[in-house]
Amino acid sequence: MKMKKSTFTSAVILFFMLVCSTLYAQEKQTKLQDSTLKDSIYNANKKKVYNFSLKEFDQLFFEFSDKKANPDHILTKMKFYTYTIKIAAFSDRLAILYPDQKEVANANKIKWFAENYEDYLLSKASHK
Repeated sequence: MKMKKSTFTSAVILFFMLVCSTLYAQEKQTKLQDSTLKDSIYNANKKKVYNFSLKEFDQLFFEFSDKKANPDHILTKMKFYTYTIKIAAFSDRLAILYPDQKEVANANKIKWFAENYEDYLLSKASHK
């Protein structure tokens, strides 16, 4: 009886470890895909965003805020990251225009690059 219980316990532990490692691998793959997507959006929009006026930036920022806050509207991953990465890219422009604010601009860029689509979806689900 002890032998069967020990074998069962070992099997459960092994199963648990396999599930955890699979979930970890999937999460790591998703983060890599998101990082690649963010980089491509940044590279595609960097020059365009550098030429934004403050009015254009404000329009982008408030459009994103409105869409993000709208409980009846869910942004696609591409659209979500396009907004967040464009906002991040504008921080580069601010760092150039205001060298004394470079650290703040870089911190903002890092913050916007760190935005996560899955967190956005979770926040949408929690508001319903």
